[in-house]
Amino acid sequence: MQEYLSTFVRSIFVENMLFAYFLGMCSFLAISKNVKTAFGLGLAVTFVLLVTLPINYLLENYVLKEGALRWLGEAFQGVDLSFLSLIIFIAVVAAIVQLLEMIIERYLPALYNSLGIFLPLIAVNCAILGGSLFMQQKEFPNIGFATTYAVGSGIGWLLAIVGMAAIREKLQYSDIPKPLRGLGIAFIITALMGIGFMSFSGVKL
Repeated sequence: MQEYLSTFVRSIFVENMLFAYFLGMCSFLAISKNVKTAFGLGLAVTFVLLVTLPINYLLENYVLKEGALRWLGEAFQGVDLSFLSLIIFIAVVAAIVQLLEMIIERYLPALYNSLGIFLPLIAVNCAILGGSLFMQQKEFPNIGFATTYAVGSGIGWLLAIVGMAAIREKLQYSDIPKPLRGLGIAFIITALMGIGFMSFSGVKL
C-alpha cells in the first residue's frame, strides 16, 4: 500500500506532467483562462490517462515487448514487437479521445463548445502519450501501479491547469504592464509555479 501511495503522490507533485516535464503546454496555456473550462479539460485529460495507460500497459506486457507473446506458445517466445509501441500507443489514445469527444458533445454541449479544437487535440497532447512512455520506462510490476500512476498524473495536470486558470482570472483585475499582458504574464506565472512544484522534489516518499 505504501508503494501505491508513493507512486500516486509522486505523480501529482514530484513528477507533475506540466511543471516537471512541461508536457501538454499548448492546451494548458490556451485553455487556462477560465476555471470552469480548465476544470472540464483537466477532467477529460485525467479520464483519457486513466483509460489509455492501463490498456497500453497490457499491450506492452502481453503483446509488444520481447517475449510478451509467450502465452501463445513457445514458438512466440522470441517475438519482439516493441518497434510498434509508439504507433500502437497513439492509436489507443486517439480511439479513446474520439469516444470521449462524442460523449461530451452529446451530454455536455456547453463544455464541448468552450473547449473547441482543444478537445480533439487531446489525442496529440504530449502529456497523454508521455504517461504511456513513462509507464514503459518505469516498468511497473503490475497494472495496479500503472493505473495509480495514470490517476495521479491526471490529477496533477488537473490541479496545474485549474490553479493557472484561477490566477489568470484574478489577473484580469490587476494592473499588468502592457508588454506582459496575455501570454507574457502566463509564461512568467507558469515558471513560478514550476519553481514552486520543484520544492516537492525534496520530499522523501
